[in-house]
Parts: sequence; C-alpha cells; structure tokens
Amino acid sequence: MLSSFTTFIFEHPQLTYAAVLLLALSESIPVIGAVVPGTAIIIAIAALVPSGAVTLWPLLASAVAGAVLGDGLSYWLGHRYHREVLEIRPLKRYSAFLERSERFFDRHGGKSVFLARFTPGVRAFIPLMAGILKMPPGRFYTANVISALAWAPAHIVPGVLIGASLGLLGSAAKPLASLLVLLVVLAWGAIHLVRLALGRGLPLLVASLERLHGWALARDGRWARLLQNLLDPTRPDARGLGCLAMLLVGSAWLFFGILEDVVTGDPLVRADTAIYQILQDLRTAPGDAWMIAVTELGDTSVVLAVTLAVLLWLVWKRAWRTSMYWLVAIAGASALNSVIKFTLHRARPGEMLYAGWSAFSFPSGHSTVNTLLYGFIAVLVIPALRPFWRLPLVIGTVALVLAIAVSRLYLGAHWFSDVAGGLAFATAWLTALGLWYRRKPPEAVGAAGLLIVALITLGVAGSFHIHRQYAFDIARYAPPVHTQSLSAQAWWSTGWQQLPARRVEITGEIEEPLALQWAGNPDALRERLQRHGWYRPAAWSASSALAWLTPGAAPAERPLITVFAGGRLPELTLALANPNAPKDSRFVLRLWATDARLQEPESPSLWVGSVVEERLVHYSSLYTLEWRLANVNDALNWLSNGLEEGPLRIGRAADSSPDWDGRVLLAHE
Repeated sequence: MLSSFTTFIFEHPQLTYAAVLLLALSESIPVIGAVVPGTAIIIAIAALVPSGAVTLWPLLASAVAGAVLGDGLSYWLGHRYHREVLEIRPLKRYSAFLERSERFFDRHGGKSVFLARFTPGVRAFIPLMAGILKMPPGRFYTANVISALAWAPAHIVPGVLIGASLGLLGSAAKPLASLLVLLVVLAWGAIHLVRLALGRGLPLLVASLERLHGWALARDGRWARLLQNLLDPTRPDARGLGCLAMLLVGSAWLFFGILEDVVTGDPLVRADTAIYQILQDLRTAPGDAWMIAVTELGDTSVVLAVTLAVLLWLVWKRAWRTSMYWLVAIAGASALNSVIKFTLHRARPGEMLYAGWSAFSFPSGHSTVNTLLYGFIAVLVIPALRPFWRLPLVIGTVALVLAIAVSRLYLGAHWFSDVAGGLAFATAWLTALGLWYRRKPPEAVGAAGLLIVALITLGVAGSFHIHRQYAFDIARYAPPVHTQSLSAQAWWSTGWQQLPARRVEITGEIEEPLALQWAGNPDALRERLQRHGWYRPAAWSASSALAWLTPGAAPAERPLITVFAGGRLPELTLALANPNAPKDSRFVLRLWATDARLQEPESPSLWVGSVVEERLVHYSSLYTLEWRLANVNDALNWLSNGLEEGPLRIGRAADSSPDWDGRVLLAHE
C-alpha cells in the first residue's frame, strides 16, 4: 500500500500539491477541520520530499495558500452571516468548541488568529469567531498570512526530516514506516474511542449513578452507606468517581470477554496469529533495538525498583493506608496474574527462554504490572497537581504503558489477546482499588516528590537494566525462523496437508479454502495463467477507484479489494472474466507466501492460494459492490484448466462441502 501511494505521488505531483492545498484549507473549516486529519497527511506527504516524489517549495506554497484560503473562507462566513451561522445543525453539535473558541478570542484578542493556528480544538473555529465578533479585515488577514507562513514550515520540515531519516535506513525504511502508520492509526482510534465514551457514555453513566444513589439512600446497611458516600453528588470528586466506575465496568467486561475467547478458542485466538504474523513481517534491526529497550523498562527488576522506591517514600511520609494499597495493587495483581497464567497454561508464540510461570502467556505480565504501577502513581499524584499538569501526566503515563505493551507484541513475546487481556485486567483492578481508596479522604503523600522519586528510579534502574540485559535480550527476542522443509515426493503425497487449509482473515474469521499450492516462483505461475486469459487487475488509483461508481465499467477496470491470509498480504493477484457472465462476474486468484520450501537444488518456495468467484452487484446505477461467492468449484475448474500444461496433481482435503469438493491443486513450476 505504501508503494502504491508513493508511485501515485511520483506520477501525479500536481494532484498532490492540490491535495495539500485542500487539506490545509480543510483544517481551517469548522466541523471539517475537527474531523479530517489534514496535518497528519501533510506530514506524511512531506516525508516523500527526500525521495524526489514531490518538491519542497511547491509543497510549502500549497500549504500556505490552503491555510490562508481556509481561514479567509471561515472568516468570511462569520463576517457575512454573524451568529446566524452558529444555528446551522453541524455547528450546533460543536457548541463546546464554539464557547471555548469565544473565550480564547476574548482572552487573546487579535493574537488569537495566530495562536489558534497551532492550538488543537479551537483552530477550526477561531477564524469563524473572528468574523462574528467583527475583527477588522486588515488585522485578520495580516495575522492570517503570518500564521500560515509559520504553520506550513512547522509541519512540512519535520516531515522532510522524517523522510530523510527513513531514507538512511535503506530496506528497513518501509517496515518502520508501516509500523509507524499502524501505531498512529491505533492512537487515533483510541483517542476517538475515549472521546466517544466520555461524550456519550458519561451522561448515561451519570444518570445510572444517580438512580443507584437514590436506591442506596432508601436503604440502610454497610454497603448502602458506602454507596451513599461514594455517589454523593456534593462531593468535589464525584465526576472523577463516575469516570472510575465507568472504567471499572468497561474494563472488567472486556477482560472477561477476552478470557472467554481464549478459553473457547473463538476468532480472537485466530486473529492473534494474523496480528503476530503482521508484526513479525514488519520487524527490522533498528525497530528491534528500540523495542527491546522499551520492553526492558517493564521487566521485573525495574518494576521492583520503582515499587520499592515509592513504598519507601510513602513510609517516610507516614502514609500507612496508602502504603497498604500500594502493596495490594502491585503484589495482588502480580499474584492473580500468575494464578491465571498457571491455570490456563497458554503457550507463548515462540520459545524465549522463559521458565516457570513466566513461560505461560495469558495475560501479559508486563502489560498488567506496568499498568498498575504507573497508573496507581498517577492516581496518587494527579489530584494534588495543578490542572495544567494533569493532562501531560495522563498522556505520559498512558504512552509509557502502551509503549511497553506494544513492545511485547512487536517482539513476539505475547499474543494480542494476552496484551489486551493484561491491560483490561490491570485497568479493572486499578479502578476497583481507586474507588475503594477514594471512599476516604486521601492522605498527603507529597505528590511532587513522589513523582520525582518514581521518575528518577525508573531512569536509573531502567538504564542499568538495559545496559546489563540488552545483549542477552537481543538473542532472546531474535526474529523467529520457522522454515519448513519438505521433499518433493513427500509434498506430492501427503506433505501438502501440513500447509494451511483455509484462509484466516485478520479478524480471526475462517474464510474460503486455500485450494492451490504452488512450488516455485510466482512470476512463473503468472506467465502460465496469462496464456489462458488470466490478467492482472487494475491497480488502485484515483481514476480506477471511480470505476466502482461507474456501473458500466468493465470488471477488468475495477481494482480488487486486498485481503489478508494469516496476517500476510497476497504476493500475486490475478483475475479471469467469467465466460458465462463476463460483465458481472470474475474469478480471482490470490497467492500468499508460506514458511515452507522443497528440498531440491533450487529449494523452491511453497505458496498457497485461494480462487473464488466475485460477482458485481450494481445498486441504483450509483455504485457497485463485489460479493465473494461461497461456491469455489467453478473457479477451481477454470484455474485447473490454466495449470494443465505443467506438473499438476490433485489432493483431496477431508473437510469437503457442497461449496468445495475438497480438491487442492498441487502445481510445480
């Protein structure tokens, strides 16, 4: 996908400059600017400057022009329609941003146009508010142009530096870029999920807590009095307790859901394999170096050092109750984590020299203990901090915990469900303790000193542990090599049954059969099939994508949807028009790599492929969708016809059905 994106930009640089102009413009339009990730895309495009795909100065000019035009359009709307524009339905949904923008403008006056350009949240609304509040056009456009001239280099130059840095990494650049994109997408999704939970879930939670508080007031007893105290709306921390209660319910539900999937072998367990394969394919030496250092920050010796340092600080402050909770948080979670591991006996993805209970996988100990360690520190410190410092501490804590969790996935030390289960379990345990701890006024723990002690201990203990353990962990977390070797005779007879029988989607769902096994070079398969009418489908581009909106477009003009098999993308994709319905149907062959090869002088690799019939369905002459049919027998017949001129044998799988007669085509170059 990165290669296609880069190729498109190389071939259409003018369109790229126009896209940058529109993206910069959209950043300044109310509502649109709050949704479209224009800044991230502009930085990604700027990273291609060192490769020569785009030129720096036209890119800067496009960004400046788009920024000026966007702010100017937003200002004109406010200046022309005044406060009436705020009654438009999309804007009414962002009333909080509008109020915040008006306060921002009142506080900073004419400088707000310049400052808002670099301030998330209010950026897309300040120019509109400037027009509504009658800011003189001369002052506005002066600030508009100056801020655009500063904003464009501030975003494009870092992108250029990122591109230059990736260029120095050679073959490791694309895997690292792919990993970076994956992490950014995950972070973006997490942020929007939290916003959705706070925006939609919190009001529902508050209403539920009010009803629960009314129920508790009508009763007597220890638990009723506890609920009355916790849910008292007059408490200054009532909103925080509500958030903790929402976290407790959500994280406990998530943990038990993951646990059920692990025990019963639901699709999540199959998705684990796909995610594992994706991340192992993205591994590089520089990425390994960084991820090993991050995972070592979460190792037991560092955790023990930070735990002991915080405990000594609490004892010195005579915060006995807090000290007890601290020990229960860390020791209790560690003990429960070990019990669950020993009970389930789930194996890790690979042999990594772990012994005892650590040899088992679910849930991830790194994810569990580090979430509790740094989460409980945040619970103790945040209430005593000034509001300005609370958000940075939350972001830093979450970033550190997630970095350690991601490092376990990247290095192949845990399955995805191990890490997700560990995070969910730790969050539930942490919020339960937090709710119980906050039922009484918190003790004075010297928040600033506690935070400094924890950070210094993390830095010193982490640096020492990395220095001592790094060489050993380089060998422990080395990328696994699982090459399977078969003799040609063994593969022809029964060895083919050792390869995957069906495609597993990245979500863990079992899809169509892998009814083709090919020994040799995929290019040789492509050449053989092309002589029988098979063709390479159109590549994805702006023009080819429009074919899905053109009912009269031929199937060959429509690009194919890419699918995964065990976490891998297909190495070869071919299509054949269905002779019985050439305008409405086509057969599609996809070929994926395996870790197996034959024991011959050339050691040809073994590949697995699926062949399906994909039927085009037109809706209201507006757009077209493609449905993959369950029956693969017709598609197999046509594929078999194209392979007959070379070595070909037929295997019979045990799980045949009306949709698949069990044939597996074994073909050799």
